[in-house]
Amino acid sequence: MGLVDRGRMPAPLTKLFNIGRSYSMWVYQWGLACCAIEMGAAFASPRYDVMRLGVIPLPASPRQADFVVVSGTVTDKMAPAVRRLYEQMPEPKYVISMGSCANCGGPYWDSYSVTKGVDQILPVDVYVPGCPPRPEALLEGIVLLQQRIRNEDMGAKWRHEEYTSLQASSAKADAAKQAGDEPREPIVVGGGPIE
Repeated sequence: MGLVDRGRMPAPLTKLFNIGRSYSMWVYQWGLACCAIEMGAAFASPRYDVMRLGVIPLPASPRQADFVVVSGTVTDKMAPAVRRLYEQMPEPKYVISMGSCANCGGPYWDSYSVTKGVDQILPVDVYVPGCPPRPEALLEGIVLLQQRIRNEDMGAKWRHEEYTSLQASSAKADAAKQAGDEPREPIVVGGGPIE
């Protein structure tokens, strides 16, 4: 992919690659507590049928996954394992934080052993709020992630730069970096706060 990381891909070919990437994603499930039941309902139940969205659950290892869904309470003892899982995933990789515990610690936020959200250890792309969120909310988060992938600049993602859409020209991106603009906010399902 030498043309991709050098930023020399023609725009129509980039759009075609992005559409293909958004509809063929392997998901790795990291269920740590009760939200894993709802995640299992979304990924394994014929009622929700996540494979119709182009998402394939249960890869053999994190090395084959495109994104990870972290659901449940992340404890300080489990945080290094979650980080190691993320580091094993190939680029480009994405993270969905599902449930109040994964988003901000949930009802256990003041415990001495609970990480105050998975975003303390991983860069989160989509937050799915709720305690526990319904499977439909997780599916909405996946669809929103697919929309972001379709509009993404592949070269910027592989160079580990902040999210840049295809519509943003390189001059605008350079001007934004020089002005010190904040990086693009992650997606929140429902548009509300992450609590």
